[in-house]
Amino acid sequence: MKTARMLGAITLLTTTAFGAQSALAYQAGDIYVRAGFEKTDSSSSTFKVDSKKQSVDDDIVFGYGAGYLFHNNFGVELNGSQTAKQELSGHGTIESTPVNLMLNYFPLGGYVSRIQPYVGIGVNYTNFDTDSNFDADIDDSWGFAAQVGVDLSIAENILVGMYGHYAEVDPDATINDKDVGGIEIDPLVIGAGLTYRF
Repeated sequence: MKTARMLGAITLLTTTAFGAQSALAYQAGDIYVRAGFEKTDSSSSTFKVDSKKQSVDDDIVFGYGAGYLFHNNFGVELNGSQTAKQELSGHGTIESTPVNLMLNYFPLGGYVSRIQPYVGIGVNYTNFDTDSNFDADIDDSWGFAAQVGVDLSIAENILVGMYGHYAEVDPDATINDKDVGGIEIDPLVIGAGLTYRF
């Protein structure tokens, strides 16, 4: 009788501990929202104004996102940021507002782990505007997007994390009444913030 009681107690404790830990992992049916700050780096951008190559300065912006897991290991996410304002070699600023629709893979989704890495691929849409001392018209852009990140559970519903985004942003542009074709901006974004899981 004592042995049976001991086994029952051990089973109960194990089940309770496993359930508590599992609640910290991403799993099917989870809905989450993210918020944080991110640095936008477009130093690899290539285009010219009056035969002079333009450099695009970095900017730090507020980032956000929301997602849903339809499987322990797979989910969809919509993320973006406030408008980034990046200096153009003294000519003024280029303003970009990105939105990404991603399909994410969580290799440890459903497993007992506080650490939850993920990778994602999807599509980027970026809207452009300019505040410059030259005549510039930059079209909106559609392109490939990818991301990688890792979240750490600090409570049942709260996680902290870091992530990186890459987007293929190659809009067509007219500068000083000249059609310069596609310009490669291709920003790399590094961010960190909090996630709340429902």
